[in-house]
Amino acid sequence: MKFDLHTHNERCGHAIGTIEDYVKKAIEYGLNYIGISDHSPYFYSEEDHLYPTIAMPKSEFVLYINEVLRLKKKYEDKIHVLLGMESDFYPEHIDVYRRQYLLHPFDYVIGSVHYVQDLNIFKKGRWEGLTSQQKIQVKEEYYDLIQQSAKSGVFQILGHIDAMKGFYPEFTSIETDAIEQTLKIIGEEDVAIEINTSGKTKDCGGWYPADEILERALFYNVKVSFGSDSHTPERIGDEFELVQKRLKEIGFSEWAYFIEKKRYMTPL
Repeated sequence: MKFDLHTHNERCGHAIGTIEDYVKKAIEYGLNYIGISDHSPYFYSEEDHLYPTIAMPKSEFVLYINEVLRLKKKYEDKIHVLLGMESDFYPEHIDVYRRQYLLHPFDYVIGSVHYVQDLNIFKKGRWEGLTSQQKIQVKEEYYDLIQQSAKSGVFQILGHIDAMKGFYPEFTSIETDAIEQTLKIIGEEDVAIEINTSGKTKDCGGWYPADEILERALFYNVKVSFGSDSHTPERIGDEFELVQKRLKEIGFSEWAYFIEKKRYMTPL
């Protein structure tokens, strides 16, 4: 079975194509399930459209949901369209986000940490001038936020859990046991993580997370899923078969998709 649970569209302001473009391309590529999971609005802000090139305005949230549900019905005889969302995680605002997601029939919500110390994790230059100890502190804060997101009960999937290496590949070599502790907690909380192939579009190359993290994830019985994080329709399902093969080599035998927030495991 072929699926992709992490896709974006033009509503977020930095992706290309309508939701329907992604659904049609998924059908063309032979997917069984396509998850639509655009960036969550900034629910905590009083402004309707806080960052126009990052996420949809709050006023389009329900329109987004209704469009996905319409396409789910329209294409039900060709593909399963899933209603998802990639949600920012802000511990101080988690209850605001939780309330919004409970109002609607989401199949899953991906929880992603995009900000550490009020700076975007992909901000180029954020590491310049930091001492070794300060770099360790940033990495540990990043993983502490991921641990909190796992414990929040809001998310079915955690997004790109080592994405901070995106434009700073040296992130991987910052030594700390924070990743080990994070995987242990994710396993205990029984939340899935995604293998996200969009790392290939960044300086780090490859996928999120790295193989060594996936090996430890298996040790802690962490469930895995798949998402291309496509921002163009053509990247849907990107390297699905390669990820499938690598997971088998690591020792995984199945992976997860979600319907109405219920997890289903399918063989690799």
